[in-house]
Formats: sequence, structure tokens, C-alpha cells
Amino acid sequence: MDMKLEVVVIPVSDVDRAKDFYKRLGFREDIDYAGGDGYRVVQLTPPGSACSIIFGKGVTSAAPGSIDRLALVVHDIDAARDDLLAHGVEVRVFHDAGGGLGAGFDADIKKRADGPDPQRRSYASYASFSDPDGNRWLLQAITERLPGRV
Repeated sequence: MDMKLEVVVIPVSDVDRAKDFYKRLGFREDIDYAGGDGYRVVQLTPPGSACSIIFGKGVTSAAPGSIDRLALVVHDIDAARDDLLAHGVEVRVFHDAGGGLGAGFDADIKKRADGPDPQRRSYASYASFSDPDGNRWLLQAITERLPGRV
């Protein structure tokens, strides 16, 4: 059975502010639909992604800003950082201080060292940023996929 992740729901407090933020980052607007009783759903897709995000009014009961580390894959962590900075987004680039690959997904931020992985290994450099509500995103640099992931 094939299963593909198509949509992730992002809880936000201000739909227009969130829409502006993500569109500024280059996310493609797929739909902005308003229904009765104040219901509204916005769907945007990150550049190059097959998976979209949805947010709006009446879409989720999750608290705005409660998403922790949605991961986006990039080829060049420095270019991704520069692009985010150019769009006014605070971003931190880091790697695993112990030389491993898991710093981006480890809850202990003390295990993170500033800057990209010194050896520029695939899966080892990360960057993080938050949307205006505090939903946290994680960029992971992948230049060569692990076997079975192509």
C-alpha cells in the first residue's frame, strides 16, 4: 500500500499574517477558501515540495505556535539561510556538537554547535526558524541520500 504525506495542518492565530509570511518565503498559494460561519482554509506548498501546509479559521483546535520542528530538506544550507535572512526571517544554522547527525531532532539544544557541519556531510547541517506564531521549522541539508531513500 502506498501512502504519501500530502498536507500538514499548522495552527495560527492570524490567517492573513501567516499567509503573507509563507508566501514571502516562496510558498505557492494553492487555495484560500472562505465558507460559512467564519470558516477559512489556506493551503500553501513549499517550493519543490509534494506536501502542502494548511491553516485557517476552524481548521484545527491545536494552539497557535504549537508545532515543533517541521522539517524541510535543502541542498545548500548557506543559500537557504541567506534566502531566509533576505526575507526578514531570523534563522540559526547549527550542527551536532558531538559529530553525529541528529542535532536537529534532539530536544537537547546544548548538543548543537553553531554553523554548518564542518565536514559538510549530508544530513548533518541544520537551520531553524519560526513563523510569526512560533511554529518551529527545521531545515536539513541533504546532498546525498542514504541508500533506499532515492
